[in-house]
Amino acid sequence: MSKTRATKPRLPSLTTTDNDPEFLTEFRINMLAWGLATRTRNAYIRDLRLCMASTKKPLPTWQESDIVACLDYFQSQEKSPRTQARVLASLRQFFLWLVGEGVREDNPCEHIKNPKIGKPLPKTLSESDVTNLLNTPDVTTTLGMRDKAMLEVMYACGLRVSELVNLSFAELNLNAGWLQITGKGNKMRLIPLGEYAINAINQYLTHRHEFLPVGKVDCQALFLTEQGGYMTRHNFWHLIKKYTKLAKIHVSVSPHTLRHAFATHLLNHGADLRSVQLLLGHSDLSTTQIYTHVATARLQSLHEEYHPRA
Repeated sequence: MSKTRATKPRLPSLTTTDNDPEFLTEFRINMLAWGLATRTRNAYIRDLRLCMASTKKPLPTWQESDIVACLDYFQSQEKSPRTQARVLASLRQFFLWLVGEGVREDNPCEHIKNPKIGKPLPKTLSESDVTNLLNTPDVTTTLGMRDKAMLEVMYACGLRVSELVNLSFAELNLNAGWLQITGKGNKMRLIPLGEYAINAINQYLTHRHEFLPVGKVDCQALFLTEQGGYMTRHNFWHLIKKYTKLAKIHVSVSPHTLRHAFATHLLNHGADLRSVQLLLGHSDLSTTQIYTHVATARLQSLHEEYHPRA
């Protein structure tokens, strides 16, 4: 784990190579102009490199038959339908860009259907498991206070892990009890904190100064590392694994599991889908609808367990 103090949020680095053809470099520049996140741009380029490695034919000249052959190749390599669908999405964007630039008149992906992929239900936790997890940090220590506050905020607000570790004082309004989060696509949303998260933050803030190195200027990060800087996604991933083990929760738990639990528990208690969509920052309601299946699956399980004629 890095001992370097990060005074600004740690951002993913751009994956580059001197061997990329000029059209790939130009495509990358255009993706930046579109406002795509670094991870998204890296993923597109990575997929296009995989496609280029499957044949010697220059990518901009591909026809529909070449794309079908490429997907068949990935299938022969036992790539999952999800991977094939992701590659096809990258190819679609690339050829749409070529059409927009006037390099070619058609998009050879236009009539190719996505591979069928089943949508797995998001992993979630029961409310009792979440309570055990949130009560695990030792709040008699400064580290425990920080970790408790982070877990409470994660569950109370349904944040993405990147939103949590990059949380700054500018996004926090304790008096009003809100977070103002700028999420994917630079979209801003307001999220209520709730009493438990506010109390945990206030307790942590009374000791936050203990993380700051002597003589160093404070940064805007709400949650500090032991070096007094911004945390990383990996920092928090290790924390949640540690507390899952201490709480004796015998299922795989990731930071995103608490986001899933946030959504599922809201729906279980009667929240409407549109409100949950806004809180999660989903641009498409269909993305949020997956949580209704989780809630329904739980109801079916309870019915089978407790109904005398199930």
